Formats: sequence, C-alpha cells, structure tokens
Amino acid sequence: MKLNYFEAPHAINTHLKIIRMSGGTLGVKNLGNIESPIEHIQNDDYYPAFEDKLTHLVFSINKFHAFNDGNKRSSIALGLFFILINGLDVFADKFVIEMENIAVAVADNLIDKEMLSEIIFSLINEEDYSEELKLKIINALSQVIPNSEWEENGNGLNFYLNLF
Repeated sequence: MKLNYFEAPHAINTHLKIIRMSGGTLGVKNLGNIESPIEHIQNDDYYPAFEDKLTHLVFSINKFHAFNDGNKRSSIALGLFFILINGLDVFADKFVIEMENIAVAVADNLIDKEMLSEIIFSLINEEDYSEELKLKIINALSQVIPNSEWEENGNGLNFYLNLF
C-alpha cells in the first residue's frame, strides 16, 4: 500500500485551527520538531509499518513541543489526519477516543514510545487491547494528574474532523 503524507505547513495550519477552536497560545516554537518527524515517517528504513509511522508522528508532536501550546491536541489531530489520508477511516473514532486519554500520559512520561507503539498497533490490528496491555494502560492512566488544559477531558472525533 502506497502511503500518503503531508507537509509541515499542513501541521502548522492544523495547529492554528486547534488553538482558534479550543484556546491556547499560538505559534511554532521549533519548526525542526515539526519537519523532522514528518520527514522521518516517510523513510521505510526507519519506520517500515504504518503503525510505526503513526507512533513516531504522534509521539514526536506530543513530546518535542514544536508548538507554544496545544502539542497534545496537535499530536492527536495530525495522527488522525494521517489515518484519514491513508483510507483508514474505520479507525478514526477509536483512535481519537483512546488518544485523548493516552496523550496526557505520554506528555507526562507515564507512557513511553514503546508502550505507545503497542497501543497504536492494537488499535489498528486488534478488536480490543490484550489483558496485559489493558493493565499497563490502567496503571499509567491512574498516575495522570489532571491539568486545566484537559479538565474538560476530550474534544471527541467531531472536534478533530472539523479541523480538516
């Protein structure tokens, strides 16, 4: 399957829409932290499988603070867009629901890239998480300390779809 990708200007425009729709501080903090993951996921030597590419994209946008604000929301939105432009719409709702919870734990270093990879692989390939993965997720999420950005806890699929 030939995959479709997007460029940094799309990521920046998506971030702008997120901030306008849900608040926060506008601006790119580090353009390289946007361009680099978008370029890297196009290299099959680094990231051979779709799930690997999606994991790197979501993790990098979430963790490396390319934007002044809204990095978690941007990581979800850009991950969703990558799913949609590659015709995997069937996973869209499930991805957003799960990532709205997972993104906070990734940002708080409670879920590392390896575990995020397990989660994304399961979302795309399995009907439900394995019992072992469920326990890992429960343990990680139980340690999340809510903050004001996520107090309303989630925007849902329609919020993210309205960005595109």
